[in-house]
Amino acid sequence: MDMDSRYLPVETPPAAAREQFADPAAAVARLQQLYTEATQFLLSHFGRLIEGEKPQARYRAFYPELRLTVANHPQVDSRLSFGHVVAPGSYAITVTRPDLFEGYLKEQIALLIKNHSVPVTVGLSDTPMSVHFAVAAHSDLAVPQEGVLDFSLRDVFDVPDLNTMNDDIVNGVAQPMADGAQYLAAFTAQRVDYSLARLQHYTATAAEHFQNFVLFTNYQFYVDEFEAFGRRALSDPESGYSSFVAPGNQEIQGPDDPLTPLSKMPQMPAYHLKRANGQGITLVNIGVGPSNAKTATDHIAVLRPHAWLMVGHCAGLRNSQRLGDFVLAHAYLREDHVLDDDLPVWVPIPALAEVQVALQEAVAEVTRLDGYELKRIMRTGTVATIDNRNWELRDQSGPVHRLSLSRAVALDMESATIAANGFRFRVPYGTLLCVSDKPLHGELKLPGMATDFYRTQVANHLQIGIRAMEKLREMPLERIHSRKLRSFSETAFL
Repeated sequence: MDMDSRYLPVETPPAAAREQFADPAAAVARLQQLYTEATQFLLSHFGRLIEGEKPQARYRAFYPELRLTVANHPQVDSRLSFGHVVAPGSYAITVTRPDLFEGYLKEQIALLIKNHSVPVTVGLSDTPMSVHFAVAAHSDLAVPQEGVLDFSLRDVFDVPDLNTMNDDIVNGVAQPMADGAQYLAAFTAQRVDYSLARLQHYTATAAEHFQNFVLFTNYQFYVDEFEAFGRRALSDPESGYSSFVAPGNQEIQGPDDPLTPLSKMPQMPAYHLKRANGQGITLVNIGVGPSNAKTATDHIAVLRPHAWLMVGHCAGLRNSQRLGDFVLAHAYLREDHVLDDDLPVWVPIPALAEVQVALQEAVAEVTRLDGYELKRIMRTGTVATIDNRNWELRDQSGPVHRLSLSRAVALDMESATIAANGFRFRVPYGTLLCVSDKPLHGELKLPGMATDFYRTQVANHLQIGIRAMEKLREMPLERIHSRKLRSFSETAFL
């Protein structure tokens, strides 16, 4: 591209007037229309340039925007933690992939219209859409690496912008928009697009397959059990589950349909047992470590799941524990360090009663133990999460003393990260771990250590996680998404 091309005129799609809607479905349809027009504009020019056409302009399209203006202080049900704004004013958010978020958008817009008795406004924002994200929504296309083309993409198209692709809203540091409007939702369109692209990369499954209830694990055995459970569910027409998705976007509807393992597995493979309206269960094997735990939850959060739970292995810290015992976390000791800048360690991460009850009831149902007998195989207590896998090799006077002071009963490398990010992103969270070793008491994680009891309990563990999710699915949204996860001034959308 020659020097004069830096001054190419800017070409955009035709201007679109803002419209008001009292019907949520009509509002979402208009969002979809504006989004399609913007992406098709970028894709058509991108395609021609890829084929060798010389740039004649700088091509720019804008994300659609949803806006609400409220003139009076709202009088809404004080028990609700979402679906309303807290004060008069204008509230707006850029929107991407309204096809993917159709149900969510209709639900949230309906609550706004109902609680404030005013229409919403749909139009174009002033946030340019990155060509990378427009292309990412179409799997048959790809953006070439820098240097492949004879011009720089950033000279002809808009590229991702960190000014609109961050976590300022959920971290509580976002400033009002240039026109004074506050944010209507937790994530801007660019932030959502970024995570949608990363989800495909890390999990090898498209965002469309993710379900509203997400299980995280750090052990392959749970994946095998989840697939087996999924196949049994598909064989039962009364189960309500419709298909099972494995990495590579392989989707089966029959219990005996084949799944081909990928030659190269992704960093955090995801598996999805699907149900109508996204009400099924997703399992993500995040592997070991708080960095993976943060990465996975950073991106899954934009899908606004209704709950996520950690069901993995841990070190038991009490001599009275046995391999295979369960630990239900009611507090977290955070030494993972990956979230310290976003959520300081002095911020308490509360246990959520609805999730705790669902997990304890699920343990009782699967193990057929209850009351005092349940204490034989399950403890409720503090779970410590650290970022040093070989913590046992450190001078024991430091770590062990801190663990003792905290009254911790288990230690792992993911649970507190997942819970803390759930708190940060306003996603209900919980933790049920299974003791796989007791390093303080001479039982290290070595070959041959597992007992029959341990193997049986690990098999039960996944069943408990699934049953807890089914219990949470039966709850009304306003009960799951409680006020404990909301701060003084919150976005209206979940």
